Amino acid sequence: MAFRKSPVKLAGQALWDYALRLMAQRPHSVGELRQKLARRAATPADTSEALEKLREYGMADDGKFSETFATARLQNQGFGKMRVLRDLRTKRVSAKVAEEAIGKVFASTDELALAADFLHRKYRGKDLSAFLQEDKNLMSAYRRLRLAGFSSSSCMTVLRRYKDNIPEPDESETDETELSGAGETD
Repeated sequence: MAFRKSPVKLAGQALWDYALRLMAQRPHSVGELRQKLARRAATPADTSEALEKLREYGMADDGKFSETFATARLQNQGFGKMRVLRDLRTKRVSAKVAEEAIGKVFASTDELALAADFLHRKYRGKDLSAFLQEDKNLMSAYRRLRLAGFSSSSCMTVLRRYKDNIPEPDESETDETELSGAGETD
């Protein structure tokens, strides 16, 4: 059985170089950077010093990171607000910063059109009117839309275009309650 060696502890300039290599690979949130640097730092003071230097140079900013991440998820994958919020929370971005970024990025987005586009992309080549007549396919499409971060009312509205006997969504559920409940843990 092979044992993994613990990483070499770095201090000062070596930790700064490591931080720059991390940022060169891909953007990181401050929380991710703190965790990765703490694993390699000789002392907690070295971690704080490297993070402060990154902030000073504008390389560690959760606001910019969140907006860039949310924009990429919206444009590239077509995900909904709740999925992007959940992903930002797993990247250790605070709830307030993540929600502000989501608000900015999704401000001019039509969720119904986005959900419909997502559905068409995922079931490309299928006649959705015929495909969604089967309950198992309808439920699969609903789950897929929910996992992609769309509200249940949006999912039902989009799916109702293809099948008539879908019940009306529960009026007590709103996008705000779904967003506020996503990713409460730190």
